[in-house]
Amino acid sequence: MENQANSKSIILNYGLYLGLAVVIISLVKYAMGALYTQEYYSGIIGFALMIAFVVLGIKKFKTDNGGFLSFGQAVKVGIGVAMIAAVINVVYIYLLANFIEPDFAVNTVEAQKTMMADSFGMTEGQIEEATKSSLENFNLSLLGGALIGNLFIGGVISLIAGAIMKKSEEETY
Repeated sequence: MENQANSKSIILNYGLYLGLAVVIISLVKYAMGALYTQEYYSGIIGFALMIAFVVLGIKKFKTDNGGFLSFGQAVKVGIGVAMIAAVINVVYIYLLANFIEPDFAVNTVEAQKTMMADSFGMTEGQIEEATKSSLENFNLSLLGGALIGNLFIGGVISLIAGAIMKKSEEETY
């Protein structure tokens, strides 16, 4: 394979598209006043977008590579796309929590307390114990969780897509 495709441009393009799509979903929730509500649809949409952009990025790399794709190349492209999107998402969350909505941490913890009381029937003492250290490391845990979560999900998607779409030159003979 002397004319191997360039994975960097594919990773950057599809990662940028995915990151911007996720930020747009969050901005729509913010504009609708639903930033602190517990709903499922934005998570499902975000997950579907991640699957779509990771798989499309791997497929584009395979097409540009003459129809050949190794398992390792698929994982590299998929995790790369997820990483770029995760970095964009982390930057957005940082800007949201520190500049756009300065009370984001406090409001998020309060929304969690309400959910714990309503959904789980926890007492005030149990809720205080569960959220005691939430504000201390809020930004670090939120940003780290977003980064690690995106990379894990992107990695799993890449592994599955790579196993399905791999094709080597040896398989054609």
